[in-house]
Amino acid sequence: MAKPAASAGAAPLLSVRGLEAWYGESHVLHGIDLDVAPGEVVTLLGRNGAGKTTTLKSIMGVMARRKGSVSFEGKETIGLPSRTIARLGIGYVPEERGIYASLSVEENLLLPPQVRPGGLSLPQIFELFPNIKERLKSQGTKLSGGEQQMLAIGRILRTGAHLLLLDEPTEGLAPVIIDQIGATIRKLKQEGYTIVLVEQNFRFAATVADRHYVVEQGKVIDMIANADLDANIDKLHGYLGV
Repeated sequence: MAKPAASAGAAPLLSVRGLEAWYGESHVLHGIDLDVAPGEVVTLLGRNGAGKTTTLKSIMGVMARRKGSVSFEGKETIGLPSRTIARLGIGYVPEERGIYASLSVEENLLLPPQVRPGGLSLPQIFELFPNIKERLKSQGTKLSGGEQQMLAIGRILRTGAHLLLLDEPTEGLAPVIIDQIGATIRKLKQEGYTIVLVEQNFRFAATVADRHYVVEQGKVIDMIANADLDANIDKLHGYLGV
């Protein structure tokens, strides 16, 4: 498996400062600040409507109106279109997964272009997700929710992206599939991938992440290291309304 470079004490791979975004006239993000180091797994936690998904979309350039600073590998991307941002090596798996009903599993998997060297080969993807290999000729949307999530992640890994933005990868999935997704994220981290993960389930997030940013009303209001999660559990419950 490819191993994107990561080094202790390195400058942030992703740095976000004063990020604002709008849906039409609705002002959704009000100055998001966060950093992600090479090889880290970082989660965005918060209640529904807090701005977590909008943060990922803004990093990816999907939002039509945004301002502030988003720096990837030291390059400012705030003015770039999403297709250019993707070619820098950022992969985005949206909550709805984006599987094409008119294409087979294999065609969905091969659809995105390779944007950088080091993308996973099909055998490597099948090693991560054996279920996908057995369903290659099936229609993409005929897969179970868990299999569609595996396909969406595998498709991005093939492109060579080494910063992965995953939006609610465990939502609606059976516990056994959630465990498999968690194991995959931990394996990707071991291989040096950097991951920003939006999650509602902080108990799952605690099994994969190094740090957690808490988002509320379009701002980051706290950052909790995973090692300090137990000591801050009451505060986190308050943030999330658990």
